[in-house]
Amino acid sequence: MGTCLAKQKSVTLRSSSAPDTIGLGKKLGSLLKEGDVIGLVGELGTGKTWLTKGLAVGLGVKSENLVTSPSFTLVNVYEGRIPVYHMDAYRLQDLSDFLAAGLEEYFYMGGVAVLEWADRWPEILPPHHVRVELAFVDEKQRDITFSGFHSRAVEIIKQMEGGPQGCRHGFDCTKIRRDECC
Repeated sequence: MGTCLAKQKSVTLRSSSAPDTIGLGKKLGSLLKEGDVIGLVGELGTGKTWLTKGLAVGLGVKSENLVTSPSFTLVNVYEGRIPVYHMDAYRLQDLSDFLAAGLEEYFYMGGVAVLEWADRWPEILPPHHVRVELAFVDEKQRDITFSGFHSRAVEIIKQMEGGPQGCRHGFDCTKIRRDECC
């Protein structure tokens, strides 16, 4: 049990506002390729949808397209340089609901899949996914932790270490914590 996977990596960055979170999402989106999967984790109000708004812009979705949480529709599709499949598992009761809705197919449809509430059934996520956990620091600040084990996830996380390009909007560009295993 004490074994450490050689490719485990995580980095935690701090956001001080919704625009900071959007900026971080934009950088993440600019790094993503077809087939990448992002699993978002965090309480209500931590900024999962704000991060996805930036991610979509980073993937070339026109900023005038309204990116909203798909809580009631389960999935929203946005066209950018590659499609963005934004899913929300909040209203689903169990894994069988997720599977019955066919949502796991979006992980393999050639776009970028973003799943809010990814901690509900982590076993369904492909091994190459990047887990992004958003946590309250206080009313405005969030710690955003990127983690993964697969070489593709590690590649993305390494490029996220410096925060958003230009560190605008007062973003705290210093790394809060960086963990590499082995």
